[in-house]
Amino acid sequence: MAEHDLATAEALRCIGCGAEMQTEDKEAIGYTPKSALDKGLETGELYCQRCFRLRHYNEIAGVNISDDEFLRLLTEVGNTDALVVNVIDIFDFNGSVIPGLHRFVSGNDVLLVGNKRDILPKSVKASKVKNWLRERAHEEGLRPVDVVLTSAHHEDDVSELMEEIETYRHGRDVYVVGVTNVGKSTLINAIIKNATGDADVITTSRFPGTTLDKIEIPLDDGSFIVDTPGIIHRHQMAHFVGPNDLKLVSPKKEIKPKTYQLNAGQTLFMGGLARLDYIQGDKQGMTGYFDNHLTIHRTKLEGADAFYAKHAGGLLTPPHADDMANFPKLVRKEFSIKDKSDIVFSGLGWVRVMNRGVVAAWVPEGVDVLIRKALV
Repeated sequence: MAEHDLATAEALRCIGCGAEMQTEDKEAIGYTPKSALDKGLETGELYCQRCFRLRHYNEIAGVNISDDEFLRLLTEVGNTDALVVNVIDIFDFNGSVIPGLHRFVSGNDVLLVGNKRDILPKSVKASKVKNWLRERAHEEGLRPVDVVLTSAHHEDDVSELMEEIETYRHGRDVYVVGVTNVGKSTLINAIIKNATGDADVITTSRFPGTTLDKIEIPLDDGSFIVDTPGIIHRHQMAHFVGPNDLKLVSPKKEIKPKTYQLNAGQTLFMGGLARLDYIQGDKQGMTGYFDNHLTIHRTKLEGADAFYAKHAGGLLTPPHADDMANFPKLVRKEFSIKDKSDIVFSGLGWVRVMNRGVVAAWVPEGVDVLIRKALV
């Protein structure tokens, strides 16, 4: 086979992540060794080294993409007559909102897709979650044409999502947008399998910033579903935990809520990642919605600072002892609860507080913490 000149007009792209292939810079996006490129051209399976390693060895290589590139991409979406499918993580709505999305896509129809529905307790009604998501979207300035709940792991959910997309796209292209860690690439893989029967042709991983460039999936009428890179939300807890602990901030199984009867003057530690102090109010049950493997410790507020200083990285993990040197200090934010509310630790989970009271939430500096109307 003749050598392929990478300077030719039609750039070669990785079928895993969509990045433009290159053989020069090992650190840059789209790198593959020359020998692997030639082999890929022969077999038709053209992967950059990063995607190849992810597919075959589950090895991850981090890639930084500038915010400017994301803005350029969103502007391109806004200038196109298309249906925009905004994928958000039901478990972490606030951490998966794209700031200002409504300004970029003001002229487009937006279908809001709440992914990972299987993470929420089965007792939570779908209609309630949809209404709740619509309310939150309106607060962000988004007016979706519809709200769909889905799980990339359930074929029926994916088929239903495809039907919804067909209902609203009216022959137009479809742009799928979302921040990292919302399960967007996994969902796209499920859509490809649903549409073509061919699975796993897009890179999926729990690591932030995996899908690199837009990928086009052909539809029957000549239109495309276009997958866009995950926009990195820097306020998510995922950016502050080590690779082995990422599973604690992106649960895969149905969450089993745990309720703690707290008096004022008591504290809950969520591993060493976050903390909730009950400062003022009557005794009440507070319910934690976190990954089932995250250890929660209850202690007295009076000695909580000393307890954290002594046990963070040991009894209180993650972070682990060897992560502590680079782990940010916890910062405090106080909330006055008027009625049933969630205190949300962005990307980690939330604590539902049922009755009036005053609480303080602690998170690593740089992570968001906020109060919202209770989901459950």
